[in-house]
Amino acid sequence: MSLLEGVFSVLPTPFRDDGALDLESLRRVVDLFIGAGVNGLTALGVTGEVARLNDAERHKVLEAVIDQAAGRVAVVAGATADGLLTCIDYTRAAKDAGAAAVMISPPRLAKLNSDAVVRHFAGVAEAIDIEIVVQDFPPISGFTMEPALLARVAREIPRARTIKLEDPPTPFKTARILEATKDINVRIFGGLGSVFLLEELLAGATGAMTFAYPEILVEIVGAFRAGDVERAADVFYRTVPLMRFEFQEGIGMAIRKEVLRRRDALSSAALRAPGTKLDAVTIAALGRVLAWVHASYPMKMEASK
Repeated sequence: MSLLEGVFSVLPTPFRDDGALDLESLRRVVDLFIGAGVNGLTALGVTGEVARLNDAERHKVLEAVIDQAAGRVAVVAGATADGLLTCIDYTRAAKDAGAAAVMISPPRLAKLNSDAVVRHFAGVAEAIDIEIVVQDFPPISGFTMEPALLARVAREIPRARTIKLEDPPTPFKTARILEATKDINVRIFGGLGSVFLLEELLAGATGAMTFAYPEILVEIVGAFRAGDVERAADVFYRTVPLMRFEFQEGIGMAIRKEVLRRRDALSSAALRAPGTKLDAVTIAALGRVLAWVHASYPMKMEASK
């Protein structure tokens, strides 16, 4: 559990312009993020276009990430599946590959209920000895996990006491979950592009799991955890325009990939079909917001080209 805190960068899955996997770029992204000071990496997540990968590609991506990380940071692997047995298979493969934890959302199921959700996570925990990050992201799972349900999962399944919370209002929900689990050690990561990161930290979150500029998150979370809330707030309010821009629904992953291409980590910003391609207006707007943030907050990083 001690590994699951701070800043975890969610990795993209790089593709070449023809749609083929680009593992060389993936290795560069891993090095870029680790060099930025992150505590860990998350592979095979929703924004990693995992739904567009076959099982052989999933294995190649996770293998490349863990090999390149080389024990420098913890790696969380996405293992969500609608079927319990498939979810267990993905979880076992992640553990065998060397992942420190898996991230799992509730299965998509008509008329899913709380008991079925608990049984799903319990089934994985009983089958595989590995930490589980419970991803609460209703737009993907189709199911809203109330604070009481997340608290129940944490109480009944000790391996599932880390949450990636992406159901706004996240600061409010963070506080409710932690109030309901005062006597156990529950960790909550903010997601949603970190646009509510400061408020999530104030509510008790352990860190963030998102974003293409991890240097910013590392400084915010580091300052906050050191007790310098004013510094954390200053960095957050200076840089949140970039987080907001990056987190646009429908094109957020394309924006993140374009940022990483400009940082010389990705050879191509391509998404696998039917992914979105940025238009000239959005690319110009990205250039403006990057320039503004760099001018407002001189980041300790290589400038975007």
